[in-house]
Amino acid sequence: MAKLLCVIFTSFAFLSPLISVAQETKTITLNDAISLGLTNSKTLKLSKSKVDKAISVYNQTLDKALPSAKASAIYNHAEIPNNVLQLGPGDPVRLPKRADAFIGTLSIQELIFAGNKLKYAKESTDLLKKITELDVDKSKQDVSLAIINSYLNLYKLDHSKEVINQNIAAIDTQLKQTNRFFDQGLVTKNDVLRLQLQRSNIELTGLDLDKNRNIVNYNLDILLGLQENTIIKTAPFNIADNQKMGFVDYLDSAMLNRVEIKQMDFRAGVNDRNIASIKADKLPTLGAGVSAYYLNPKGFIPNQNEFITPLTIGATLSWNISNLFTTKNKVAEATIDKNETLINKNILMDNIKLDVNRNYETYLQSLKRIDVISASIAQAQENDKIVTSKYQNNIASITDRIDADTQLFQAKINLEIAKADAQIAYYNLLRSAGIELNR
Repeated sequence: MAKLLCVIFTSFAFLSPLISVAQETKTITLNDAISLGLTNSKTLKLSKSKVDKAISVYNQTLDKALPSAKASAIYNHAEIPNNVLQLGPGDPVRLPKRADAFIGTLSIQELIFAGNKLKYAKESTDLLKKITELDVDKSKQDVSLAIINSYLNLYKLDHSKEVINQNIAAIDTQLKQTNRFFDQGLVTKNDVLRLQLQRSNIELTGLDLDKNRNIVNYNLDILLGLQENTIIKTAPFNIADNQKMGFVDYLDSAMLNRVEIKQMDFRAGVNDRNIASIKADKLPTLGAGVSAYYLNPKGFIPNQNEFITPLTIGATLSWNISNLFTTKNKVAEATIDKNETLINKNILMDNIKLDVNRNYETYLQSLKRIDVISASIAQAQENDKIVTSKYQNNIASITDRIDADTQLFQAKINLEIAKADAQIAYYNLLRSAGIELNR
């Protein structure tokens, strides 16, 4: 009995790690996959860290508006070998052989006016921050589209495998019937071998699908931040649920919502602030300051009547007159930069129009393809039914039977692939129109 318990315990200890790493199966909808992927995306986390950095730079710019304060403490020791100074007739001035000096200073400076350069710097930094924030939105769309493509590729493989399994089941039924015909002498051995060969070829196709599915499933696990051995099951979707708009509506949405256009507008704003800041160099600057000094020849710890503390208040007005003549070329260069930004925006808008048009036409074509394939399936089913009846009555050959079955099998796979391709085309259209993909 003790030996039996030992064997059971050892077996359980061996199986425990295998149980702990058992693969988990999850059925995930497309929208859930997008939400999960956005939550766990490392790319988005990197983009958000860039936003944090831009906010930090903006806050540093705000700090420049604060007064600057400096404090210092100085100790000086002097040796005076020649300490007698004769300035004219009369008694000479006799200095000590050595002397110490302890000096402390505190100064506060505030820039009052510098041609609004600080204001332009704040506005420029704020615009750059907004550009970085839009980069996050762009990254979200890119990550969402990558997830959609991987998810729908997995959908294609899953439903293609379902069709293959259905086809194998149908061939098995056909093989039983053909074997009966062979026993009755109605068909040749070659007819049986042809069906067996067709079954083997379909099985090989299924093995290829399994391999590709494992690769796509693993990639999707990484994108969604799941355990890498999680088996993902795709959920059905309905093409009819897609929101349908006209081409002009999609184009208007793109012009209004595309992140790249908004970024170009912000960059043009940065160019404007840069031009204004350069022009501000022509103006004078005004600053004010307060300084306090502590002078003590004996030490930092003061004794009565052994130190002095002069206080100064001052204002500084300066004007670099040469900037009146030298800034014009800098302004010209900054103006060229702005014009280039505007030209690039126009080029971008043209490319977006082409992108929306291409994706719109692709989506319409994909819907038409579904209709055509659906009609071909109905035709293939009718043809398969007729050929099956003829074959059972020994009118059609096994070759005709295999061809009809293959056509139906291929049409069903084509339909599932066309549905997934249409959904991918739809999301590409939304992406080009600047519409959120995880609605």
